[in-house]
Amino acid sequence: MSGTPFNVPPSAEFVARVSGIATMAKLPHRDRAEGLDAAFIGVPIDTGTSNRPGARFGPRQIRAESAMLRPFSGTRAAPYESLMVADIGDVNVNLYDLKDTCKRIRQAFRSVVATGCVPLTMGGDHTISYPILQAVAEKHGPVGLIHVDAHADTGDVILGEKIGHGTPFRRCVEEGLLDCKRVAQIGLRGTGYSPDAYEWSRAQGFRVVRAEECWHRSLVALMAEVRKQVAGGPVYLSFDIDALDPAFAPGTGTPEIAGLTPVQALEIVRGCRGLDLVGCDLVEVSPPYDTTGNTALTAANLLFEMMCVLPKVKYY
Repeated sequence: MSGTPFNVPPSAEFVARVSGIATMAKLPHRDRAEGLDAAFIGVPIDTGTSNRPGARFGPRQIRAESAMLRPFSGTRAAPYESLMVADIGDVNVNLYDLKDTCKRIRQAFRSVVATGCVPLTMGGDHTISYPILQAVAEKHGPVGLIHVDAHADTGDVILGEKIGHGTPFRRCVEEGLLDCKRVAQIGLRGTGYSPDAYEWSRAQGFRVVRAEECWHRSLVALMAEVRKQVAGGPVYLSFDIDALDPAFAPGTGTPEIAGLTPVQALEIVRGCRGLDLVGCDLVEVSPPYDTTGNTALTAANLLFEMMCVLPKVKYY
């Protein structure tokens, strides 16, 4: 790969995985997004969580586990022959003030998307999707959304607060950030505060795919339907790791049994190929609850696959 105009991570054939400073996929670190087609960026907060904290350590652990990644996907995608990509570090968040943190996230992502760079975000709790989508919609207008999660995250007020990891998508709807007919929520499940916890989502025009509809089946056909629904404009992909069953991803703050499998997660992400993706996030990895590192390893692989389905990526 010598002479390539793109950033290419050092191969573990020649450079030990355990060496060097941890960046996403061992990519070069850059201070800013200018000149990049896509950038990995961390948002290390858990001050919006309602249960178990620890997601502030998610970006760091995802980067550490991402040393296992190789340059080509099993789909024959070659992102490092197609895109200029780097790791641009973390947003400097305020761990004592969630509203100020949201302001900082919005400002940071406004500068990223203004350059034309597609942000690939490592969370952090799911609160971060709200200010990110504020910045994305400021550039692109209302966007379609593929939201993969155990929870709808459409609550209104939680413990008297409007901003938290259970409310981001209601805030997005209220501010006109989403094209509601082009929104799909996949993997929703668990106990609820009402007989139909997803009534509000459906009332907005969202497609709701409960986890029960995904059991014991491939999701390739589902994603063909979702692509048709959300096509026709820019799309944002938000993936909460708790969409996966806690048997596969225990390192998260609000686990729910009977979730998706890693195979289904790959089918969902790979099923986004061909869409006009303008941003992606992978949130709610909480390393203290998974000493094996497998949750963060899964997250790193899903983020890599998100990069592989961005527009302009070459496939062999």
